[in-house]
Amino acid sequence: MIALSMQGCDASVLLDGSNGEKSAGPNANSLRGFDVIDTIKSQVEKLCPGVVSCADILTVAARDATVALGGPSWSVPLGRRDSTTASASAANSNLPSPASSLSTLITAFSNKGSHTIGQSRCTVFRSRIYNETNIDSQFATSVQSKCPSTGGDNNLSPLDVTSPTSFDNAYYKNLQSQKGLLHSDQELFNGGSTDAQVNAYSTNSASFFTDFANAMLKMGNLSPLTGTSGQIRTNCRKTN
Repeated sequence: MIALSMQGCDASVLLDGSNGEKSAGPNANSLRGFDVIDTIKSQVEKLCPGVVSCADILTVAARDATVALGGPSWSVPLGRRDSTTASASAANSNLPSPASSLSTLITAFSNKGSHTIGQSRCTVFRSRIYNETNIDSQFATSVQSKCPSTGGDNNLSPLDVTSPTSFDNAYYKNLQSQKGLLHSDQELFNGGSTDAQVNAYSTNSASFFTDFANAMLKMGNLSPLTGTSGQIRTNCRKTN
């Protein structure tokens, strides 16, 4: 989980409710770890009540989780405040779909300014493993054992089959072998403009680590609430 929501780096993604971003199509039953944030927030509130925002907790947790899994570290600017609203419709409209084309992915990220760990639900990648041709046959067969053609929609499979619990550049090597789990994954290495970048990251993990850290800093600085805007939520799941 990262701090970015469709409204910016304001922890709106943590808000519960019928209009919450948790229930948006790209996030539903996929975005996880909210209980971890709840625990951190509870402990922080005991020591520094009303001081540390949920948005700052998310950004620091994203950095620390990356480091714990063997990835790079970076300095996290602090001082964000939390939003009082969320928008499921905005999340549905703006979050890239796992079925996105390369041009759609580039446009979506350009509008706001990869993943190497995590899991995805069967319903999101079923079409790829049963219908697409730019996929390694043994990889497809292996994933099909976890994702039947019907049923098992919530069964999970790692986005990086090689090293699912480590932060490394294996994701890009997998793409070179046509082992991208999502359609949008394999679009990054499918004869398009990003093939060269995939080749570069697959052979130079240090370059990937540096660019990833810089990208996380950019996302953490997208439209943050500061000063008197927003609030410091006592409970990350609801407004004060």
